[in-house]
Amino acid sequence: MRVTILGAGVAGLTAATELVARGVDVEIVERGPAPGAQSCSWYAGGMLAPECEADLAEPIVVELGREALAWWQKYVPQLIKRNGSIVVSAGRDRNELKRFASRTNQHQMLDQEALLALEPDLGDRFSEALYFEHEAHMDPRAALVGLTEYLKERGALFHYGAMLEDVVPGDKIIDARGLAARDCLPQLRGVRGEMLVVKCDDVQLNRPVRLAHPRFPVYIVPRGEGHFMIGATQIESERQGGISAKSMVDLINAAYAVHPAFAEAEIIETGAELRPAFPDNLPRVNWVEDRLHVNGLFRHGYLLSPACARMAADILMRSNNKAEFMDEDHNQWATA
Repeated sequence: MRVTILGAGVAGLTAATELVARGVDVEIVERGPAPGAQSCSWYAGGMLAPECEADLAEPIVVELGREALAWWQKYVPQLIKRNGSIVVSAGRDRNELKRFASRTNQHQMLDQEALLALEPDLGDRFSEALYFEHEAHMDPRAALVGLTEYLKERGALFHYGAMLEDVVPGDKIIDARGLAARDCLPQLRGVRGEMLVVKCDDVQLNRPVRLAHPRFPVYIVPRGEGHFMIGATQIESERQGGISAKSMVDLINAAYAVHPAFAEAEIIETGAELRPAFPDNLPRVNWVEDRLHVNGLFRHGYLLSPACARMAADILMRSNNKAEFMDEDHNQWATA
């Protein structure tokens, strides 16, 4: 069997990797010139933090997200940093931290002394924190490049700057085009996410830090050499273009609440992109006419793409039988 995959974002590349690992010939068709900023995957945080996601996401996101760490360790082990996650809140928002703790599992409450030992730059700022020891993070852009190299080394063909009509399709087609697939999936919507990358040599963090806040919950992800990704807004808007002034202020203010040294940080990059989402913010892996669609990963691209890739490969390798996907009413996760 030869499979053509449309889209070289995280959904397409993970599906391709899963199929290649099972001995399937794949080719990837990407309308962009190379892995990069044309994909919303480029602007992700790269956190493999399923337990933290339980604060706002459905239980199935946590369940399937627990597959992610082992999958990414298998294919790009050099990129994984297994340092856990930290959640803090300002003193006046202590109830937000309590709420976060009540909605999540597999964490421990740190007092100020324990936090100081784990993250010295936070220990004098916060009297308590939640520590999710078993979570991890990685550089998402390096992960896209790493999967691309893995696939090329194993004979996968890439067609950049191309559309399906520019190639001879394989026996099966996986459509992982994100919002571009609305020609087949009209129920998709775009959810705007905005982020900053800053350089701040006066702050040292070893793991992602989330700020539990009633209005501006953000995360700060260390990228090494004094660089931090600050993200991300979640705006019900499909406006194209750069980050808004309001979002810039909100993100910087939230980072400042974590550590005042971020007020002097150099802004290296800003970014904004539309995440593809279905009405319930849960993904789909299902057939629409002659294509198997993998889409709607919302804000969980790196967390859920390994599970979705497994489902897509199972469907194809089982002669198109159903694997796992949303049922026809889209109200529960079904397993065949």
